[in-house]
Amino acid sequence: MNPTSSTSSASSKPLASQVPPAIEASLRQMGRAIEPMGTARLYAPLHPREPYAGVKVERSLAYGPNARHLLDVFTPTAGVAPRTVLVFVHGGGFVSGDRRMGDSPFYDNVMLWAAEQGMVGVNITYRLAPQDTWPAAQRDLAAALRWVRQNIGTYGGDASRIVLMGHSAGATHIAQYLGHPQFHVAPHGGVVGAILVSPLPLFDMNMSDPTVLKVIQNYFGHDASRYAEQSPMPGLSTLDVPLLLAFAELDPEDFQRQVLKAHEALCQAGRCPPLLELRGHTHLSEIQAVHTADHALSDATTEFIATLR
Repeated sequence: MNPTSSTSSASSKPLASQVPPAIEASLRQMGRAIEPMGTARLYAPLHPREPYAGVKVERSLAYGPNARHLLDVFTPTAGVAPRTVLVFVHGGGFVSGDRRMGDSPFYDNVMLWAAEQGMVGVNITYRLAPQDTWPAAQRDLAAALRWVRQNIGTYGGDASRIVLMGHSAGATHIAQYLGHPQFHVAPHGGVVGAILVSPLPLFDMNMSDPTVLKVIQNYFGHDASRYAEQSPMPGLSTLDVPLLLAFAELDPEDFQRQVLKAHEALCQAGRCPPLLELRGHTHLSEIQAVHTADHALSDATTEFIATLR
């Protein structure tokens, strides 16, 4: 399947661009390149700064012994508990990234959106490659979920309604966690659903861009004989956990190809998840736009979570 013509696929749902025209023009000029600084300059002004209204924030809570075993909890100050819990896993190419850097609005923006929807938001940080390789992040996610299951009631969260959401490498880590039952903290991974936004890799390790493959190998290693056992696809194909898949119109082609191939395989296995194409967006803007006037991804996510039982 040609990722550049993905909108012609009957299995994907293209979402009309809600990107402000001036920003979309800048994004299209960037094209498929991943431009952290340039994209942040476009989106940071659209987000509020602390103190945030209507939400209580507790930061840097330890869920394990490592310095990166930290999480932030965002709790709505209004509404009735117990609430659905959204656990967000950031990206960063397996070697960088954090739940928040300095006074950046990212990824508080995802947590603020979750709180506005009446959920408790949990934003986690995990260990990074090349110091910590596969499956370190899956073990970290398991540890974070144990913490959530044991403690989230204190924050008004419902430990029986945990939803995972990840972007880029974070989405990959979620897929890896769910696809490998040995990491599960409870049946079905202890979650009721997961949103995977532009995960890479997902289907296999066949990348058209050798630079992308090198980035992935920082976490998964260079031993190609292990790639099949590391794949999440066999487990995801039999796991009874609803998924929502999404990718950006201007994602690099490897990201699009991986999501489309995985979607096709899941559909063939009888576990066909909804698949969204976010028109007008790049790899980073799709997640940085959450909690702005651009509701393309967030509305679809809200609708998906409402279907979970």
